[in-house]
Amino acid sequence: MIRKTNETYIKINTSKEMNIETGDQVLNHLLKTLFYYMEKSVDIKARYDLKHHLWEDVGITIGDFLKEEIKDTKIKRFGTSILPMDDALILVAVDVSRAFANIELNIKNQEEGFELGNFKEFILALSRTLSATIHVKQINGENAHHIIEACFKALGSALKQALEKSERIESTNKIYRV
Repeated sequence: MIRKTNETYIKINTSKEMNIETGDQVLNHLLKTLFYYMEKSVDIKARYDLKHHLWEDVGITIGDFLKEEIKDTKIKRFGTSILPMDDALILVAVDVSRAFANIELNIKNQEEGFELGNFKEFILALSRTLSATIHVKQINGENAHHIIEACFKALGSALKQALEKSERIESTNKIYRV
């Protein structure tokens, strides 16, 4: 999967070993965390002009990548995770069906590289592109690093559950053609 714009170039593939090189050390760390908890090994390479564009376009590219992986597959659809990391306690719930994002974070102790704005752009882009409802709720915490890393861990865990294969279509809605 490749995304190329005037602002970014991002390439993601399934791999035998995890290799992530975005040019942003914090994002590298968080993406390794995300895919570790999804139990997927990927190779990601990126170039960018602004970090805002990088985080947003990585969210878009991962959404496209995951959507392609589940194409024509019945999946469990729902995933949830409540995950602690030091002072942080985070809840993430995912429904892979339609795009919506709700992010409730209150970071009191900022840390360079762990900006709330970039995190929100990543989640919003992933939600739109994957067509997934993603709720991220901070139950406790003050440290930006702990809060945002716990969000990536919980998101990985919830996505792992939601994207697992299912024997049935996980919906009570029936489509009738007239």
